[in-house]
Amino acid sequence: MSDNPPEDMLSLLSTDNFENSLDIVREAAAGPIEGIFGPESLTWRVDREAAIFLGAGRALLLQLAHPWVAAAISEHSRTFADPVGRFHRTFNITFTMVFGTLDQALAASRRLHRRHAVVTGILPQAAGRFEAGSAYHANEVSALRWVHATLVETALQTHDLVLPALTSSEREQYWVEAKLYAALFGIRQADLPADWTSFAAYTEAMAQSDILAVSPAARNIAEQIFSGSATGLRVPRWYRALTAHLLPARLAQEFGFEFGEREARSMNRALAWMRRIYPRLPMRLRAVGPYQEALARLQGDKQPDLAVRWLNRLWIGRPMME
Repeated sequence: MSDNPPEDMLSLLSTDNFENSLDIVREAAAGPIEGIFGPESLTWRVDREAAIFLGAGRALLLQLAHPWVAAAISEHSRTFADPVGRFHRTFNITFTMVFGTLDQALAASRRLHRRHAVVTGILPQAAGRFEAGSAYHANEVSALRWVHATLVETALQTHDLVLPALTSSEREQYWVEAKLYAALFGIRQADLPADWTSFAAYTEAMAQSDILAVSPAARNIAEQIFSGSATGLRVPRWYRALTAHLLPARLAQEFGFEFGEREARSMNRALAWMRRIYPRLPMRLRAVGPYQEALARLQGDKQPDLAVRWLNRLWIGRPMME
């Protein structure tokens, strides 16, 4: 597994290679109705929890710290024109890949691949090891690998903030399943760390490398989101503090996030409350809508009940997964 290659050695994901990855997913899937992972998987157990959205800010900022991602969002995304719509579109795809039927998951994966295929451009400014005027591509393997890594690592970090931490063997199993999730992005097994320990070493090395550097575009996007100007929603002080705490210190500083005694107190008060309350909530309240829709599907229901359809509108902007 290699770091980001220089521009003349970019590893662009071809349609053929992408479809080959989907063949692997199809063969390893739990079943046509169960989908890719199924109810016995750690992926369902972790990703069903609404609590993992405590890490949404962290995952976003880690992705923005890659200059290609920041440029792609700045130049190709409707984040600021329609932030809620973008949230719904993103999670409709990701939740459908995790909780949908096999056919739904593969279709969502193809939609994401087609969307990424048209996201290309030129970096307007130098950032980290990337020179101004160099090309970026959303469907480049190392960039896809980093986006995937931010989702996997953040999900476990935030799960363990408020629920019993996964054991070492469970982390290894989660990574085995995460490699199948990576195949939905078109990432080959050979381009991924072999085990959880290697994966943790990869993310640590990335955090310290000049591959990640907070560009002006990244800071602008982060400021608009965390100030509330992009969404019209004020981000709570404790959430901003938690995000800063979960980020590598270098990147938190580059984004302009502070984490002193005041921020630590705010974060710790919020986490203490959540650790008391959240584990006691019924799964009907804790679990995201698409997971509950998947359970209804496995029980033979043609569509989820009104409460689940309402939850789905909250999470994915529509009553049922596509």
